[in-house]
Amino acid sequence: MSLIDENMAEQAALDWFEELGYERVFGPDIAPDGPEQERESYKHVVLADRLMTALVRLNPHIPGSILDAAARQVIHGNAAGLMHANRQFHRWLTDGVPVEINKDGETLGDFVALIDFANPANNEWLAVNQYSIEGPKHTRRPDIVVFVNGLPLGVIELKNPADESADIWAAFNQLQTYKEDIADLFVFNEVLAISDYTLARVGS
Repeated sequence: MSLIDENMAEQAALDWFEELGYERVFGPDIAPDGPEQERESYKHVVLADRLMTALVRLNPHIPGSILDAAARQVIHGNAAGLMHANRQFHRWLTDGVPVEINKDGETLGDFVALIDFANPANNEWLAVNQYSIEGPKHTRRPDIVVFVNGLPLGVIELKNPADESADIWAAFNQLQTYKEDIADLFVFNEVLAISDYTLARVGS
């Protein structure tokens, strides 16, 4: 009987995402130097083209220039500190990004939706494994990053169940390291998950 290793756990998780209707992508394929590049730099954590495509689909009544500005605001933010930035993004995700639209000489307030909560099928669901991100000092590679409409809302860290020194709490500690080294990823985080294939924990 063969032992389960970390890669097998990762592939099993990706299989489950695929069964749920997620697109499954290998991180190096969409890397800045990958064959299907979707990022210009390893410092970029958002898949900007996918985000923009979703904004156009979800907000057909809002002019493209306003959507462009909203996308830049989401990607770059303006809050100081990771906790405040995450709370700001959460408000935008749940309530929409506040914008102003000029119509017939009048300035009207509106909101740009980042996700369609009423119709989940109207969103783009993506699970990416081995998604490398460059921080100020280190480059890190979470096991699985889960995107909705190009936004990295979930991070999953897995450990080898056969390795007694790499249990679920080693995965927890790994996430704490990621928060220090690639904090930009966690601006957008809504769900953190850890597992050693026998135990799992979910938090935020």
